Amino acid sequence: MSAYRIHVLFEGYSTLQEHVQIANCTCTLITGQKNVIVDTMTPWDGARIFEALRVRSLKCEDIDYVVSTHGHADHVGNNNLFLNATHIVGTCIFKCDKFYNYDFDGGNPYPLDGGSVCVFATPGHTLDHVSVLVRTEDLGVVVVAGDLFEKEEDVFNPEIWKASGSADQCLQVQHRNKVLLESDYIIPGHGPMFKVTEGMRDTVKN
Repeated sequence: MSAYRIHVLFEGYSTLQEHVQIANCTCTLITGQKNVIVDTMTPWDGARIFEALRVRSLKCEDIDYVVSTHGHADHVGNNNLFLNATHIVGTCIFKCDKFYNYDFDGGNPYPLDGGSVCVFATPGHTLDHVSVLVRTEDLGVVVVAGDLFEKEEDVFNPEIWKASGSADQCLQVQHRNKVLLESDYIIPGHGPMFKVTEGMRDTVKN
């Protein structure tokens, strides 16, 4: 089984300017035995994604899985570019007109490649929100967390993620804590990847 690598193609952002939300999500590529793209940004970003793949010697047809951590518009905008892939949007798994049932509610991760890459339920921001766990040789355990985490700063200032909307804040806290304790790096929905520190884990223990 080949080693998996993480490529943050585009770092997300989110700001409020004169009562208008300016935002786009982080787009992440996972390469290895399977190629996975997580959160495909807005429909206006297709050319940027094409180019980001091209410089890595990949085409859209080389992607095995498209994962949208949830169905908000800035996370699904270019899913249609990847027609060879199995798509996972929240907890819905499908390819073409075939939709597959999977018991995410049972706490079982959905494996994309053995134990190296899996999708697991992290409800809170939306009730069908999922995240992607990747075991890598260079970074350890990386969780592509979508809007479970808005950005690194919200680890110590929860008002940031709460202001971005949460269908169930209690569930979101529960899954945020689990990810903080079990990962080495987190890729949030609207900011750069960050390393999980002991100080961050202390926010869970306390």
